[in-house]
Amino acid sequence: MIDEQHIARPDGTRIYAQITGPENGPVVVFSSSLGTTLHLWDPILPLLPKGLRILRYDMRGHGRSDAPDAPYTMGQLVSDAEAVCDHFDVKDAMFVGLSVGGMIAQGLAVKRPDLIRALVLSNTAAKIGNPKLWQDRITFIRTNGMAAASDEVMQRWFGRDFYATPAMEPWKTMLVATAIEGYTGVCAAIAGTDFYTPTSGLRIPTLGIAGSEDRATPPDLVRETIDLIPGSQFALIRRAGHLPCVDKPDAFAGHLCDFLSATGHVATSAV
Repeated sequence: MIDEQHIARPDGTRIYAQITGPENGPVVVFSSSLGTTLHLWDPILPLLPKGLRILRYDMRGHGRSDAPDAPYTMGQLVSDAEAVCDHFDVKDAMFVGLSVGGMIAQGLAVKRPDLIRALVLSNTAAKIGNPKLWQDRITFIRTNGMAAASDEVMQRWFGRDFYATPAMEPWKTMLVATAIEGYTGVCAAIAGTDFYTPTSGLRIPTLGIAGSEDRATPPDLVRETIDLIPGSQFALIRRAGHLPCVDKPDAFAGHLCDFLSATGHVATSAV
């Protein structure tokens, strides 16, 4: 059974979230990337152990969450994730974040260590791009719309095995459906974020995942961030792009399952 909620934030924004699985199951929280919804994780969920309690949500400006006026701050995005976790009484979760979701994961782990016992930082970094890059993208989107940027984004998102296949089209549709305020708002949040210092203070089990064909956060950038956290692990998925949970779901789920097992974060009913 799916428990769906719209969680009101102090600024009036409502964040859409859904949780599934047994109330006493180990919790895994998923935070998505720029231009995607919580359905980013659909391809891997059937591949995970049974008995997990799965919490997913749409970032502000995305999916079924409200899209307030841009710009947004990373502090807002982290606080939104915090509110979602608190709403569902989450403690000691494994937090899986991809791209900006991975930045949110880093910020939340620093702010609320009681919520997170382990991190999966996928296709992300402590700092992504630079202010000019993001301002140029904001200007382009506001001038030309989401559809005009979609082909270039697809090339960053997917590796050669997935790009331009019929399977890519639903993801392109998802991107184009993203509210301009939401997309540019999150761009602004990424532009203003540098987590190198706070992330280097983390001391929790961490798995980094990168795609060998990721043009948005190349493997070396992901590895640089993961290496800030002592004892962290790193996995490279060959021929995958920026969203390996989509173009290589079996490989992504395999790494996640191994990490769930290694950290003891599995349901007793899992085989």
